[in-house]
Amino acid sequence: MLDLTLFRVAFVLIVSACAFVFRPFGAPPWIAASAGLLLGVAVIFIEIRLERITLKKLMGATLGAACGIFSSFLISAVLTHINSDNSTTLHFAEIGLLLLLTYTGLLVGASKGDLLNLTAMGGVFGGEKVSATKSHKILDTSVIIDGRIADIADTGFLDGVLVIPQFVLRELQLVADSSDSMKRNRGRRGLDILQRIQKLPNLDVQIVEEDFPQVREVDMKLIELAKIYNCKIVTNDFNLNKVAQVRGVEVLNINELANALKPIVLPGETMRVFILKEGKEYNQGVAYLDDGTMVVVDNAKRMISKTIDVSVTSVLQTTAGKMIFGKFDDRMHAVPVEQRPVRKESAAAATEG
Repeated sequence: MLDLTLFRVAFVLIVSACAFVFRPFGAPPWIAASAGLLLGVAVIFIEIRLERITLKKLMGATLGAACGIFSSFLISAVLTHINSDNSTTLHFAEIGLLLLLTYTGLLVGASKGDLLNLTAMGGVFGGEKVSATKSHKILDTSVIIDGRIADIADTGFLDGVLVIPQFVLRELQLVADSSDSMKRNRGRRGLDILQRIQKLPNLDVQIVEEDFPQVREVDMKLIELAKIYNCKIVTNDFNLNKVAQVRGVEVLNINELANALKPIVLPGETMRVFILKEGKEYNQGVAYLDDGTMVVVDNAKRMISKTIDVSVTSVLQTTAGKMIFGKFDDRMHAVPVEQRPVRKESAAAATEG
């Protein structure tokens, strides 16, 4: 990045020096040098803006501008044939048509560039869609604040480019500056998680400036951005997940990943839990596993604040996660520990030991 900055500075200085030496249009040396400096800065600005434009939009803008120039040429030829007078009005009309049609074609071509099917062209153009889909993933505000994305990325399961939109950063900043202490802490946590992700060596984190002023909701902006980059959204927002799927955008949901990685518990197995509180139904106790899975235990109301062995009766998978139902039996605690039934995983571990 530093080499590129030095190259840009050198380019601007060379353009300015050339203008100073050759003095185009007979301008004084320092005025020519200033004009050359402004020209070099303008070229660098255009180059930076072109880096953020997708290949589809760039090709669409080029084709649109070419069509505009060709159309203005045809219209000028007709006007010249009709009016043979070589008047300044005719020249002004021709130049105006050239600028108008070129500008219009460029804008229309850029806005419709996403409709181009580059895969049909093969070669370099055909590989753009595959590479972008494979490597780019957009992070939303909720998954950054959640923080688990940093742990997942640290394990090496995520690769490629993580895209952070500028409007997501603004939303994080607003949360971090909130007058509510809880929201403020969540926002600051999100900024800390983002800094941690940026320091990971196996990831490339890019801040993109694309915004959609006509779209008010951040979730809809994320979906529009995902369509432009043709990539996936990483989130733990249930509503965003559903809306994105309806809009045809792929989503990686951290909550779904966490549920898939929870240990499998089968009915009839025995597990040891700490009864934390009373359940909703009569004589029920509630416990939680280390991963947050709720365990509802019948016959365990009087065992609150105690660690007991329960027999699993059923497992319920819900949209919010997994729930385990078990039953506490006094007779099980009357059996010595070494004679109690254990889970298959525990028995296998004991055999290997």
